[in-house]
Amino acid sequence: MKVNLKIWRQAGPDAPGKLVDYSVENIDPSQSFLEMLDTLNEKLVKTGGIPVAFESDCREGICGSCGLVINGVAHGAKGGCTTCEIRMRQYKDGDTITIEPFRAKAFPLIKDLVINRSAFDRIMSRGGYVAVNAGSAQDANLQPIHRDEAEAAMDASMCIGCGACVAACPNASASLFVGAKISQYTWLPQGQVERSTRVLKMVKQMDSEGFGDCSNHAECEAVCPKEISIANISRMRREFTKALFARA
Repeated sequence: MKVNLKIWRQAGPDAPGKLVDYSVENIDPSQSFLEMLDTLNEKLVKTGGIPVAFESDCREGICGSCGLVINGVAHGAKGGCTTCEIRMRQYKDGDTITIEPFRAKAFPLIKDLVINRSAFDRIMSRGGYVAVNAGSAQDANLQPIHRDEAEAAMDASMCIGCGACVAACPNASASLFVGAKISQYTWLPQGQVERSTRVLKMVKQMDSEGFGDCSNHAECEAVCPKEISIANISRMRREFTKALFARA
């Protein structure tokens, strides 16, 4: 099969960018979307062109570094998967596909389709962990946790920090990401000691990074490859309000 591509090309953060047309032929429908881009880059290198810069790591739907906006949708229209999990069989011969980077003020562009997600790392450094000394490992059943709470914590912990929620949100909000990270520890006894300080620090850092506020469009949930629920945003807001009152 053959596809026509419109790919965002930008040499650097301060350079002008534009969509550039390419075509890729002899595509095996079983190829992944990233393998198709690999094929394009091989062609560009052989013809003396500059290959398209894009990120990837695991290529197994685990790390989320492959995030691209495909035909206006973060990670593509399939839903519930990362960009690397998309197969070319989802497209028809002769289709035109537009590929752009995740766009947000807090995700500055580095080159072409590569962005800087360090803002997420800085948010995590403010409280996305358990810092208290819990001593040596205890027996697994010594501190019982209700099944519903354990599953809620596990569901929130599925967030891989890919940034699709930010790219899809009209406000470029990181509320789903931060809400998931806060919820993960809210449900677990190990996270209770730092419960108030965690939410205050992480929300403050989120705001300082330049992310917008959530206005309940739910676009974040729609594109999340791990299908994280926006209920975690509500939980983050409740935790934040309680922490403010507790501090007062």
